[in-house]
Amino acid sequence: MIWMRKWRENRLFSPFVMELLIIMFVVEFVKGALLLTVLPVYMTTSLGASAFVIGWTLAAQYIGDNVLRTPVGWIIDRLGYRVTMLTGVLLTFLSVIIMAISTQYVWMIVGCALLGFGTAPLWPCVITGTTEVAGDEGKATIMSVVYMAWLSGVGLGPVVINFFVGENNYTFAFKLLIGCMTVVVLVALMLPRKQKVNISNRGIEEREVALKSHQIQRRSWLQRVSTYLSEVRRSMSISPLMFPAMFAQTFALGILTPILTLYAKEVLMLSSFQYSLFLVAGGAVTVIFLVPMGKMVDRLGIRPFLLIGFTLSAAALLLFTYVKSMGMLYILVALLGVGYAFIIPSWNALIASAIPPEKRGAVWGFFLTIEGFGMIVGPIVSGKLWDVYGYHAPFLSSGFVLILLLVLQMFISIPKKGVVR
Repeated sequence: MIWMRKWRENRLFSPFVMELLIIMFVVEFVKGALLLTVLPVYMTTSLGASAFVIGWTLAAQYIGDNVLRTPVGWIIDRLGYRVTMLTGVLLTFLSVIIMAISTQYVWMIVGCALLGFGTAPLWPCVITGTTEVAGDEGKATIMSVVYMAWLSGVGLGPVVINFFVGENNYTFAFKLLIGCMTVVVLVALMLPRKQKVNISNRGIEEREVALKSHQIQRRSWLQRVSTYLSEVRRSMSISPLMFPAMFAQTFALGILTPILTLYAKEVLMLSSFQYSLFLVAGGAVTVIFLVPMGKMVDRLGIRPFLLIGFTLSAAALLLFTYVKSMGMLYILVALLGVGYAFIIPSWNALIASAIPPEKRGAVWGFFLTIEGFGMIVGPIVSGKLWDVYGYHAPFLSSGFVLILLLVLQMFISIPKKGVVR
């Protein structure tokens, strides 16, 4: 049948892409369950940790993740996907085991840091591989698919794990997470060493750069690294405002990470089931809208979706802690979900448009390092804001950061549709 032939020919559903997306989904499922549900509640009720300590614990994960992101991108370009990803998932597996058998929050911090080291290859591998397959025509669409896998994992992890957590008993929950990581290791073994990409359509300039990259293999290691980074810098065209904007975008998310569960449990007094519904209300809306929005960004351009997305998300966060009606809270959560469905494909399409095809691994690793700093600083600042100024402060801070981004992105030049610099 015609539709089956089109399905097989669609590069977005190739075995390589599907393997990457499965790994993305399951690893983020485990991370979401740990960081958003298990650790904040367990460390508060059982270990007596403050919000500031919890913030530092979660920041340890992002520090470990961020330290390796740029070198991981370089390693992908040299060693390929299987070795890079398999090493990462094995470290992640070990981190889950450490947290499962530990009873002191010091070891939880160690486990979170190791979790960060293990998940560092995840985003560079997935984004590099999927955008490499998608080509220039479908950047926003493929980024929507990637983020759909990410959000599905992050959203379902905290929801599902609630059904396996007893009264101060996390044994079965950790067994489930260890089982999930076993599946990830098996899938990572199926990855190819290198994804073969058809370069017949590349331009003369790209061929010359690829040739130069091949020639420097015979030089010393230090010379190769220096030349490689110089080529990346010369071939990358991006507004200087993009770098603080990338930090701010993840900083706004990082502020919410350690206090979302605390707000639901301690202020709203939600049960585990009610909290799960809360997460579904926002996450499901985002996932449903992501792919359609990605296709619309590819067709209509980036700017309108950034304007709408930042406006909706900022408004929802600024109003969130001042609304007491559960019905209105669900509406605001859904509004936040819609806002991020606008932001995610358009923002990442903008970033992807500045990346040269022949240096995707290293440049994505560099960009993700900048974004990672936002996820490191955000939880630390959030915990301090919560302890000193109360529960309103983190949500208001996140909302104001998005307003800043709304203004800042107006001064960032966006490549014309169909033009990749």
